[in-house]
This record gives sequence, C-alpha cells and structure tokens, in this order.
Amino acid sequence: MAPVIVNKELTKGGDRSVMHIELDITGSKIRYEAGDHVAIYPINDSELVEGIGKRLGVDLDVVFSLDNIDEEASKKHPFPNPCSYRTALTHYLDITSRPRTHILKDLAEYCTDTADKEKLLAMASSTDEGKRLYNEYVWKDHRHILAVLEGIPSLNPPIDHLCELLPRLNVRYYSISSSPKEHPTSIHVTAVLVEYETRIGVKMNGVATRYLSNKLPTDSLKPTVPIYVRKSQFRLPFRSTTPVIMVGPGTGLAPFRGFIQSRDNERKQGKKVGQMILYFGCRYKDRDFIYQDEIEQFESEGTLSKVHTAFSRDGPQKVYVQHLMQNNKEEIWQVLEEGGHIYVCGDARNMARDVHKCLLDVITSLGDKSTNEAEDYIKKLQQKGRYAQDVWS
Repeated sequence: MAPVIVNKELTKGGDRSVMHIELDITGSKIRYEAGDHVAIYPINDSELVEGIGKRLGVDLDVVFSLDNIDEEASKKHPFPNPCSYRTALTHYLDITSRPRTHILKDLAEYCTDTADKEKLLAMASSTDEGKRLYNEYVWKDHRHILAVLEGIPSLNPPIDHLCELLPRLNVRYYSISSSPKEHPTSIHVTAVLVEYETRIGVKMNGVATRYLSNKLPTDSLKPTVPIYVRKSQFRLPFRSTTPVIMVGPGTGLAPFRGFIQSRDNERKQGKKVGQMILYFGCRYKDRDFIYQDEIEQFESEGTLSKVHTAFSRDGPQKVYVQHLMQNNKEEIWQVLEEGGHIYVCGDARNMARDVHKCLLDVITSLGDKSTNEAEDYIKKLQQKGRYAQDVWS
C-alpha cells in the first residue's frame, strides 16, 4: 500500500480536471524506471454498489461464497471469498463496463415480462438486428449493469448469479510521470478525471480516477493505494547523447516528464546530453498546459532543446501536434539521420495514427524513398527500439 503524499489539480479552470498524484514508495521494495507503468487497484463507487443492492432488494452485508465446479479450473474461486456482496461488488467485480451479450442472454431468464425477455434475447443474438439493438441500447447509451437493471423493471436476477456473470474488476495502468533519478522514493501519476453523462442521463465516472480523486492527503493523514510497477520497453536511449523527439499531447506528456527529468539529472552531473525535442498539445494554453512552468524551465536551462506547442482551441483553426510535425519535417529527418529516437504517447485512434502518417511523409519526401521503402524503414526503427509508442484508445 503506497501512501498518497500529493494530490493536486494541474488545470487552471475549464471543464477538464487533470490530477498530479505522488505515491510514496519509501521503505518498499518497489523500483521503477522512467517509462514504466504503475498499476493501481481501484474500487467501485459506493453509490453504484448501493444502487445494485437496492435495485435487487438484497442485504449487501450478507456473506457468500462462489466455488468453481470445474475440477480442472486453475482457480477454485473467481475472486477471494467467502466475502460479503458489498465487498465483491466494491473490490472484485466490474460493474461500470457495458455488459456483454452472453450476460444479457443469461439474465433474460430472470425476466417476468415476456417482452423484456425477448428484448434481452434479441440484443444477445448474433443477427444483424440483434447487433443493432445491442449497439443502440447498451453500447451507445453506455449502460452499465445497474442501468440495464433499472431500464428493465421485470428483470430480477439472484445476486449470486449476477456475481458469477460479471467480469473481474481489472487494475488500471498509468504511465509513470517521474524519474527515479529525481524522485527515488516516489512515483508520480498524471491522470484525467473521467466524468461524463450519457445521452440517457446516466452519470459515468472513471473507476480509478474517481477513486484517486478522493485520496486527499492531509498533514496528519496519508490515504493509501495498492500498487505495483509493470516494466516497460518504453525507454530512453542508453547513450545520453542520442537525440530524441517526444510527441505527447495532453496526459501523453506523462512518461516524457520522467524522460526529461532523467536527462536533466545527467546534464546537472556534467554529462553531455543530446537534443530533446518535445511536441505537446492541449486545448487551451491558459487552462490545459500541464507542467507549463517545468517545461519552460527545462527549455530555458537547455535540457529541452525545442518545445513545439499546439493549442487546438486558441486559434481560428484547430492545430494539433501532427500539424506541427508536418511543419518541421527537416528537423525530424535530421534527428533520424543522426540515429535519434522518436517516442509517441497518447491517443492511438487519431493522434498516433496521424503521427505515423507524418513519419511516412518525412521519410518518403526527404529520404527519397517509396511508400513501401518508408514502411520498411519504420519497421526497422521499431525493431531497433528507435520508434516507440505508449498509446491507448
């Protein structure tokens, strides 16, 4: 259990909250490197847990046990038990994700209304109409299990079977935003507080970020969080003189804060360090530019060679980091030619894909290569660890 020693807001107003959290690992055997991930075991929101108990009319403090009847199964129990229903729903079961079709199929048997039963069975079917119904009712409306139960009044499954059906609550991984060279006794986390309302009015909260947001330390009390470190291949080059380009909009900046701290530490020890070029983007400079003071100081002191910033909502047209890269193709090609590394962290669906396209354009236009040759060039960069991504969707 790691004590939370700092929990502060990084944004300056607006509708988005980004938390900076520091976890104390003093005296533990936990070790980490810049680029690693910290795994956090979250717990579910008590309001949601209570809602399920109330909807099913059960006493959540009743103790029960689930045994695996498959003699060849690797685990006798799906989670540690005996335990109370409250404990299971709070610590072990995923109650915020959309229930999968096989769960809806099993639940349909507990509908007392024929129309409700047929509706669930239809959504659970593999037909085109079933997929459409599931997509509209469950996926687009982001109905978690409580929303499904509340939306179908005649559905009253036994809580034991519901606990058997629901998937396990998984740990959440965050890119560590510190370097052990600067912070050997603490791990830093940079996370967006996930809060939104679905189109049917269901309030959704990120399980882990909501949990972390409530971990507020005081002078006399330091709340704790269960964690472990997952090692990563996302690493700075072994040679401190190797130039690097880091592309990290939003909280994609997190691992690069650790990288920059590492290089800054080496520079202050008198070691020669190579170019560090940062591409950072956010919506508004005056609201969302996280760690602005640190970045500007690292640049003024020479640890960061260049900082390219894109503030997508500040101008008449939306500008993102990939657009800035298009404007600096010669600089990128020069870094590649010098044996440099390129790192990308953040959104996999749009940003990382566009950055990849930009790299292809750089290599074809300035490297005088065909598209196929450019793809091979990028594959070789990846194989050598010179082009690395830490992305999520």
